[in-house]
Amino acid sequence: MQYLSLEKYRDSLLLLVRVLLMLLFVIFGWEKLTGFEGTIGYMASVGAPLPAVAAVIAVVVEFVFGILIILGFYTRPLAIILAIYTVVTGLIGHQYWHMTGMEQYMAMINFYKNVSIAGGFLALALTGPGKFSIDRK
Repeated sequence: MQYLSLEKYRDSLLLLVRVLLMLLFVIFGWEKLTGFEGTIGYMASVGAPLPAVAAVIAVVVEFVFGILIILGFYTRPLAIILAIYTVVTGLIGHQYWHMTGMEQYMAMINFYKNVSIAGGFLALALTGPGKFSIDRK
């Protein structure tokens, strides 16, 4: 069986990786921005410290940083910030260890999705954005 090399597709795949990783963040960052009062209420409901400040941070990190990573601008440092942010939001928003039943199961799924997404961000920080990025200009 011939070895399958993806190296010739590296830059295109890294662009796809950036888009796919950030799709969730840009969509929900936009929703947080356009429904900002509701975002503050949600932050308060999950016990985030300083809910209004937490809401601003969420919008900036998810929406603004999301767009920047898609464009490939400051990709490596923003990917590290997003990895940390994703784990922290999992710890704050998906505390399955305090729950039971189906609620616990759903929160556990979401917590580990956050952990897995953080792994993707760390891989992006390691590989960099590829040729199709502002960072490469």
